[in-house]
Amino acid sequence: MAPPAARSRPASPRLLAAAGAILAAAAVALAAHASHVAAPVAGARLGLASAFAFGHGLALAALAPRAMPGLATASLWALLAGVLLFAGSLAGAHFAGLPTRLAPFGGVLLIAGWLAYAAAALRT
Repeated sequence: MAPPAARSRPASPRLLAAAGAILAAAAVALAAHASHVAAPVAGARLGLASAFAFGHGLALAALAPRAMPGLATASLWALLAGVLLFAGSLAGAHFAGLPTRLAPFGGVLLIAGWLAYAAAALRT
């Protein structure tokens, strides 16, 4: 059973932090696959997906527990959606032959999420 302090925290930051940790773990697996299994071009694409997933996963895991409700939390949800669209699109192209047309939308969400987080930080 979770300690009382953990149960009293809102679910949104906990979900974001957990998603960040899962992204970081997936990034390590993607990097291993890119290095040991994938062909050079696919490996480069997966390496980029891994770098984005790891960096943003780490950011979510670190920032979510301290995020105040409102713009800061919304910006972290935008980061999560953006990295899932960006890195997910690149990984989906390799593993399932899917098109990468969602990657640019993910990139825009990542940029917007970081700018919104900066605005939230300036407001506090």
